[in-house]
Amino acid sequence: MTLLTRLPMTARPAPPLPVAESPAEQAPLARASRCYPAVGAVVGAIGGLSLLAAAALQLPAPAAALLAVAVTILVTGALHEDGLADVADGFGGGRDPAHKLAIMRDSRIGSYGVLALVLSVALRAAALAAIAAPDAGQAALALIASQCISRAGLGALMAGLPGARADGLAAAVGRPRGADALAAAATAILAAVLLLPWHAAALALAGAFLASTGIAVLARRQIGGYTGDVLGAAQQLSEIVVLLVLAALMA
Repeated sequence: MTLLTRLPMTARPAPPLPVAESPAEQAPLARASRCYPAVGAVVGAIGGLSLLAAAALQLPAPAAALLAVAVTILVTGALHEDGLADVADGFGGGRDPAHKLAIMRDSRIGSYGVLALVLSVALRAAALAAIAAPDAGQAALALIASQCISRAGLGALMAGLPGARADGLAAAVGRPRGADALAAAATAILAAVLLLPWHAAALALAGAFLASTGIAVLARRQIGGYTGDVLGAAQQLSEIVVLLVLAALMA
């Protein structure tokens, strides 16, 4: 939870871990990737409650939706948005893999990054507003589902792609096992089925899968693997696709 959000957590000693054959693959933070969709559900629930509160105050649907998106950004500390901006700048402006990675590590933001952030917030808020206009409750459920589903593929990306650099957040987290990636996918599927109409759940999951696969293929071609920024971009693109799919089906 503390890795993906700004929510305070009570620290407690971790139980001793068995010695693993591959420490990088068996690192506790890597195994925690199975919980990413659950963390997303918590983030979505907080955003959904803010949307319902805004609707109860008779705010217009666009304002309520934008507020809800802003709340999710505050809860996560804009972690995934930062990744999206860095990937947009690096992939868009770098001349070779090394240059792209250098740009992605630079804390300054360029024109590609600014445009990516504006489009991300605008598309998510617009899709959520379209769902909220007739039914704020459905929009809150859609937000929870999108936050959950959009994080389901991160473990698979980490397990299936090589790391693009030897240091950084992604390298520190390590590589999850296939079982962790499957557990994350199962959590997202369960959440989608419980929160959404079956046809919307199926198409939302398919859209998220295509978005994650697309960013994985792009990252492999551009920089040879994944970084923490690539994971953030994958979450953002998946969330956008899921909300757009749900807006088309539920608005």
